[in-house]
Amino acid sequence: MKVYSFKIPKKPGENIIVQKDQGPAFYDKLHQHEEIQMSLIVQGNGKLIVGDSVHSFTSGDCFVVGSHIPHLFKSDQSTDRVQMISVFFALDSFGDSFFKLQEMEELQAFFSYAETGYKLQSQLDEVAIAMQGIHSKGHFARFMTLMQLLKTMSGSKGQRLASFVHSKEISHDHGERLRVVFDFVMGNFDQKVDLETVAKLAHMTPNAFCRFFKQRTNKTFFKFLSEIRIEHVCQLLNQNKDLSVVEAAHASGFNSISNFNKTFKDIKGINPTKYRKEIS
Repeated sequence: MKVYSFKIPKKPGENIIVQKDQGPAFYDKLHQHEEIQMSLIVQGNGKLIVGDSVHSFTSGDCFVVGSHIPHLFKSDQSTDRVQMISVFFALDSFGDSFFKLQEMEELQAFFSYAETGYKLQSQLDEVAIAMQGIHSKGHFARFMTLMQLLKTMSGSKGQRLASFVHSKEISHDHGERLRVVFDFVMGNFDQKVDLETVAKLAHMTPNAFCRFFKQRTNKTFFKFLSEIRIEHVCQLLNQNKDLSVVEAAHASGFNSISNFNKTFKDIKGINPTKYRKEIS
């Protein structure tokens, strides 16, 4: 199975694909596909990489990932079982001009949000009920449910996920190099990670790797590593109210508390102590 581009399995003539993923982990390889993806996290916790950004996910979250945006859902190792319901469709699933019809005008906010991906922040209950029920519906009922979902999401609040999306599909070779690096970082971010080791994984010199990574993610490798660590800190603080900020920082790979405090504020916009108070 290719990492890039991933082909969503579908039957001949099938335009709306509904997929249930459940088990010990989601498909955690960096991939992209033509279809727009709407995903409801029914059960599980972890991190989502989409475009140039890193986010946490937990049960009840709903995400939209646009066409050809590189992404992966990485489950926490401590999670025993995960479940996700996803709906896939393409802009031309119902004809090249279907979504350009005047009758579709009020759905355009959804497609604008989808270009960089977004996390739903309102009307979650309504969307969750529709997503959980769509799997058992027939073709026409699925189509009507999808239209209603698009209308609901177009009028909802959302958090944009990525600030930068590469304008072209990433080649299989380049995608594989990024996948290897992402897999390594996800498994080792709580330890010391040096540039030489990561560059060797991508079969590049450190300088060449830095250029390669920046061109494809619009950020430096160490900025990406810091975001992974900060998201892990936030997950730990949300999941364990008795854990101190310092303990969460050390468990996420930060050896210097002063550097951690500065990095946390740069990424989250507030200091970790204030963040802890807000979630409490």
